[in-house]
Amino acid sequence: MTVYVIDDHPLMRDALTMLVQRVRPGLKVVSVPKLSSLESTVERQGEPELFCLDLKLPDTLGLSGVHAVKAKFPSVPLVIVTGSEASECEAACLEAGANLFLEKASPPNTIIEGLRTFLPAPEEAEAEASTAAPTKLSKRQKQLILMLDQGLSNRDIADKLTISEHTVKVHFWRLFRRLGVNSRTQALHFARTNGWLGI
Repeated sequence: MTVYVIDDHPLMRDALTMLVQRVRPGLKVVSVPKLSSLESTVERQGEPELFCLDLKLPDTLGLSGVHAVKAKFPSVPLVIVTGSEASECEAACLEAGANLFLEKASPPNTIIEGLRTFLPAPEEAEAEASTAAPTKLSKRQKQLILMLDQGLSNRDIADKLTISEHTVKVHFWRLFRRLGVNSRTQALHFARTNGWLGI
């Protein structure tokens, strides 16, 4: 499996490659300077596990890069790492299908934390895939389900857990993937149907 870093700035590509390899040492990381060459690069370099995409590329405009990547690879997680401010375009990126929005100005540990969610250690990913019982949910996932039931917003949850709001979004992405659902409403329905709200 391969991580693709799509950015036209060589220094940023190198920096992101180093951060990915801190999360998963030895993981294959491929740099792509423009979006138009992504598809052919994937054919040569292998199945994608994660895309890290800059919004401002020579051959993209606005959210066109997000739409293009999700159209070609709808099931592959997409992390936006860009110089644009979250207040300007984070909501639009997530609405367009991105899984996480990170500013390039974020501290390295913040970027690492975001990447780690989409790049679990091999043994962790295997355990997650092989367990189906609700008792096997992580402590954080159980907390999220209970907080969903309380109707708390992402900001409320972030405050209660003393984590950032973007980390809450990432936790929800993992929970939804774990349950095979696409929204808070579906996750709550799943939890109620399976009697999980007593956990």
